[in-house]
Amino acid sequence: MLKNLLAKMTKSPAETQRQTVERALAEINAVMGDMDVKPKLSFVPDTGEISLELPEQMPDEALALPAPGLEAEPEKKAA
Repeated sequence: MLKNLLAKMTKSPAETQRQTVERALAEINAVMGDMDVKPKLSFVPDTGEISLELPEQMPDEALALPAPGLEAEPEKKAA
């Protein structure tokens, strides 16, 4: 029990740059693997920048929007 308490109190070693890149890449690949429409991937060798060109509207965003023409009308208060 004391061993568990001491383990919680000690700081875990910082993540290395390699671990950070591997973790981030795994997360991106997991998200992109679930997408129906794959984004366009660009890489700029001079800066090392990676960018994704996403569709104008993502499928989950379309589900969150109200249907066109069905805007909520404000409720009228009884006089």
